[in-house]
Amino acid sequence: MAADLLRGQLDLLLLSVLADEPMHGYAAIEELRRRGGFELPEGTVYPALHRLEAAGLLDSRWSTVSGRRRRVYALTRSGRRELARRRVEWRAFARAVEAVVT
Repeated sequence: MAADLLRGQLDLLLLSVLADEPMHGYAAIEELRRRGGFELPEGTVYPALHRLEAAGLLDSRWSTVSGRRRRVYALTRSGRRELARRRVEWRAFARAVEAVVT
């Protein structure tokens, strides 16, 4: 998918995959690839995770995963509310685009 189409939607995508279960950044990248075929570089994803955490939408904790220390991210209550709000916005936007392009 073209990078310009993803612009502005990365937060929604990250919040969505992290809503299912807490995971470390690389696992989130892999999950986005598995679910949607998104090829997102670490240099794009990790700053977004840090920004979402600074905004209070994610919490993180250090954990050992497969023998490696990794920061595991999980949605906060505020993150779940924000995800619900963004999903409503996305659905309305997708319907509007679909009405125009078909």
